[in-house]
Amino acid sequence: MGVKQVGGAGPEARTFCPRPNRRFVLVAAILASALGFIDGSIVAIAMPAIRVDLGASLVEAQWISNAYALMLSALILVGGALGDRFGLRRAFVFGIALFVAASLACAMAPDPATLVMFRAIQGIGAAVMVPGSLAIIAKAYPKAERGRAIGIWAAASALTTALGPVLGGLVLSAFGDGVWRAIFAINLPLGAVSIYLLLAKVPADAPSRRRALDLGGGLLATLAFGAIAYGLTSMSAEGGGAVAGRSLGAVAVGFLLLVAFIAWEWRQKEPMIDLTLFRNRAFSGANIATFFLYFALSANLFYLPMLLIAGWGLSTAEVGFIFLPLSASIALLSGPVGKFSDAVGPRFPIAAGSMLVAFAFAGLGAMASAGFHNFWAGVFPSMMLMGLGMALVVSPLSTAIMTVVEDKDTGAASGINNAVSRIAGLIAVAAMGSLAAWVYAGFLGNDAAGVPGFGEPPPTGLAAAVDLVRRSASDAAFAAIAWATAALCVLSALTAWTTIPGSGLPWPGETQTPKD
Repeated sequence: MGVKQVGGAGPEARTFCPRPNRRFVLVAAILASALGFIDGSIVAIAMPAIRVDLGASLVEAQWISNAYALMLSALILVGGALGDRFGLRRAFVFGIALFVAASLACAMAPDPATLVMFRAIQGIGAAVMVPGSLAIIAKAYPKAERGRAIGIWAAASALTTALGPVLGGLVLSAFGDGVWRAIFAINLPLGAVSIYLLLAKVPADAPSRRRALDLGGGLLATLAFGAIAYGLTSMSAEGGGAVAGRSLGAVAVGFLLLVAFIAWEWRQKEPMIDLTLFRNRAFSGANIATFFLYFALSANLFYLPMLLIAGWGLSTAEVGFIFLPLSASIALLSGPVGKFSDAVGPRFPIAAGSMLVAFAFAGLGAMASAGFHNFWAGVFPSMMLMGLGMALVVSPLSTAIMTVVEDKDTGAASGINNAVSRIAGLIAVAAMGSLAAWVYAGFLGNDAAGVPGFGEPPPTGLAAAVDLVRRSASDAAFAAIAWATAALCVLSALTAWTTIPGSGLPWPGETQTPKD
């Protein structure tokens, strides 16, 4: 039996969802998006508490983050195709249910290995849930109402993303390290309400087409990026001195699998990634700029809370505010920046925003190098500058990706760019952990005995002299991350400026070409 479509003339004629029920789609999508958007930021704030409670090493902490990121980044394009093949409502409910079930298992994890395993399953659920949230809104609302609905969804998502880490930090600070489990358990009521609304209030939609699922491509991508992440992470496990053969071997295997993945995609009739899009210089440049910028962003947002809480001894309540400028700036400025980008082209705001982020991370590096341990006078202003820079980038980058390809390819182009940003985060956490471990061990030298590892909270009663050495080594390790990522932001700006089209404001020294 087919799905009954809403009949009649006007804007409702082409939507599966009657007007009175559309608000339930919107609420369900907002709740599900909140699950996915705030997960990474709250886990970053909670990571020192997780390490204390479970006795997790730096490598295990990296994998608690990367198991989720690996599955999400490698499978998000396959997850998006599930909605086309089986219907958006059915796929969306499946993704939410899997995410929530894995979250409950994470909340009960007795050790780091178990937590890593269920974080990976959580990532599979997110790979279906994250693209489904926006897609089901687009399908439920007619074009005349779609923009307003997506605007409400975006504003609510930005609000939850901003407040989630702040509230999570306050809870962790008030109730102690063991309460990190509640951060995962809270996904149950949110997910349950979302699933109830979708099943009880929203009619089923018909599959748009019998699209083939590129499961082979998804498997090869998972193995390739997993091997690269494993190799980079294992370098930090071995202290970053002489790089072990198994670490280089894993990275080499990962790149070979990546080549196999590209060859596989070329041969598919309906590939997970349309590689022909990369023949477009502007599209390739935008994605390279995305990789550099989001690599830098992800590395700092993962390791900075670890430094502040475990290294400087700040409270999680205080550190929870570091994500606020980013979310607030994007929420408040995306509209005006989008209009500015329409007027002058996306090149200038992307390049300028990337440079602002570079200055912000360089500021963090300078503070860490100087041992300036002041959150509100030092770290928070840098995060505000970073938020302003990212606000200049996010909307114009989406515009650039959408406008440099044909209209029929905009969905695929957006999906690829989303995956690139998430892969950048995966590689960043793995690679920068090795850099931090190498610098940390090199700073300590022969004094390493009895000193906790990088990002590891100090035990009670640690001698003052040892604690001073530990703090200095932690500062040096994070400074290396900050300076390296600042350089990558500069590369992002240069890549954007030389590949992405623009008009209006020329770069200093550039002659403006008159418009026709």
